[in-house]
Amino acid sequence: MMRPAVVNALTVDVEDYFQVQALADTVPRAAWEGMPRRVEANTECLLAAFDRAGVRATFFTLGWVAKRHPALVRRIVAGGHELASHGYGHERVDRLGPAAFRADIRRTRRLLEDAGGAAVAGYRAPTFSLNAATPWAFAILAEEGYRYSSSVYPVRHDLYGMPDAPRFPYRPDAGALWEIPMTTLRVPGRNLPCAGGGWFRVLPYAAFRLGLRRFHRAEAAPAVFYTHPWEIDPAQPRLDVRNRLSRFRHYVNLSRTAGRLERLLGDFAWDRMDRVFAGTLASENPSAQVTFP
Repeated sequence: MMRPAVVNALTVDVEDYFQVQALADTVPRAAWEGMPRRVEANTECLLAAFDRAGVRATFFTLGWVAKRHPALVRRIVAGGHELASHGYGHERVDRLGPAAFRADIRRTRRLLEDAGGAAVAGYRAPTFSLNAATPWAFAILAEEGYRYSSSVYPVRHDLYGMPDAPRFPYRPDAGALWEIPMTTLRVPGRNLPCAGGGWFRVLPYAAFRLGLRRFHRAEAAPAVFYTHPWEIDPAQPRLDVRNRLSRFRHYVNLSRTAGRLERLLGDFAWDRMDRVFAGTLASENPSAQVTFP
């Protein structure tokens, strides 16, 4: 008898090309309003691709985007997708502090729910910046009405990462909030990223598919995959990015991402975060509660 396919969580971080961390030194926040916006058209392309594949996703959306494109937020919800928060202006949690973070996630949730007419239960920190320096953030998210976060990446990286964090859903400090970490492959001595984003563009598609299949064989658990609207837009403005690593990270293989994503949607089973992890989110199992960090 064939085992049923593991249903994975498909997620989109809804932000524009000029808002990413790799370009923070190139496009100051004060210049955002004057930049040509492409997030709506690119997100529409993702919505169309998901509709063709018959899959639904979770859209972690910036409040900044929702305020300027409320019709896009409504289309996300109308398409049967989950609406979730990515914070307001893509500010790192570890640079906000508790009071500013609370104001940020409260403002964003209100904007998203007003625009989309749907409850917002999920949150993802910009640049996976919920880390060992921000243990207070989990409790604040719970107090503000969020049910889960998908903000921890258990890898080593120069911009983010908590390599010693749990690799599977857990309840930080035995609180009410669930953290659903980004997917990693465990190899001797370290975790390897296997959740999409830049690695999905850098690696050959066959290598990424092999890694995801290996994860399923080893763990028999759903993966979490993420992408951005700007990653399928090779025609976006080419900015004068002086840092070579940042330039590579942002522009590598943009022309190939849409095709790879179409293949990924057909090669694996996908759904929204809240449905993929419905059993976890409903669980009160004390054994799933861990204290970290």
